[in-house]
Amino acid sequence: MFERIAPEQHDTLEGVPEPSENPHLHGHQATSNMLAAAYRSGKLPHALLFAGPRGVGKATLAFHLANHLLRHPSYGNAPAELAAPDPASPLFRQVATGAHPSVLHLTRPFNDKTKTFKTVVTVDEIRRVSRFLSMTSHDGSYRIVIVDPADDMNVNAANALLKNLEEPPARTIFVLIAHALGSLLPTIRSRCQIVRLGPLEPDELMAALEDAGQEPPQDARARAALAERAAGSVREAILLTQYGGLEIAEAMDRIVVAPKLDIAAAHKLAEVAGGRGQNIPFDIFNRHALDLLADAASRAALEGQGPRANRLTESWQEALTSVTETETYNLDKKQHALGMIIRLNEALRM
Repeated sequence: MFERIAPEQHDTLEGVPEPSENPHLHGHQATSNMLAAAYRSGKLPHALLFAGPRGVGKATLAFHLANHLLRHPSYGNAPAELAAPDPASPLFRQVATGAHPSVLHLTRPFNDKTKTFKTVVTVDEIRRVSRFLSMTSHDGSYRIVIVDPADDMNVNAANALLKNLEEPPARTIFVLIAHALGSLLPTIRSRCQIVRLGPLEPDELMAALEDAGQEPPQDARARAALAERAAGSVREAILLTQYGGLEIAEAMDRIVVAPKLDIAAAHKLAEVAGGRGQNIPFDIFNRHALDLLADAASRAALEGQGPRANRLTESWQEALTSVTETETYNLDKKQHALGMIIRLNEALRM
């Protein structure tokens, strides 16, 4: 039975290991081999930017790399392949619990006043980097800073991190995780070696689900449907199967393209997505809404429908603003969801 040892994060899923405590990495074999080879030759860049879709293993790879560097502090003697973390080792437990003095994991901090996680990686979090790097490594090993996700940094935080990236101390490596590469400052991107991680293959996805303690569908057709809708993301597959994501997405797909808005169905969906305590379904709803608008805008642009593409892009921006304001100011989620459904129905029928 799974027992969590890692600190809870803003996007923690019950019963699912955090990247820091996940000994399994599925897919990305060529990328992990490349990183191991670069380290073994003494040419590992001081700043790496892991970019790719949410939930494909970027943060897990970052922690596997951290374990590898700390387990093999002499790069010339390191193995040719990235060493899998040993869950029984003290090193693994220290890294997973956030207690290792050579690993700093920065993410959205917990707000003690609201008892919720903040919506951004704050400048105060990034300022911890300077204090972390000012301390001498206890055994001369690498110091690893993981920012997850870097695209959640606000402007002040990004500028603060930039100063650390410009002149890093020796034997220091930054690993930035980005779901949306374009959201990062160009100056940050230019100082990092970008490593792109793509979606998992269907068989890799199903194996990752099993290792995460989430039983994939037994029926071959259902597995194929899940793999297609999850688009190679383990997190998305878990949300679809364990948190009602599949039902939310299918209901949205039907309602928003109907010639006439079904008010009763819209209210029912808004209740499911925005009801009290429905944080994860609410997140699923919002991300699918934004994806629908983004996909429609992309199709319109490819088909040469410039004015429609512009309108859809504006609708996407308005929708994103609504999501941000609802989360920031703790507005009525059900009312937000209902408004989002109406906006989608109007935008996609135009």
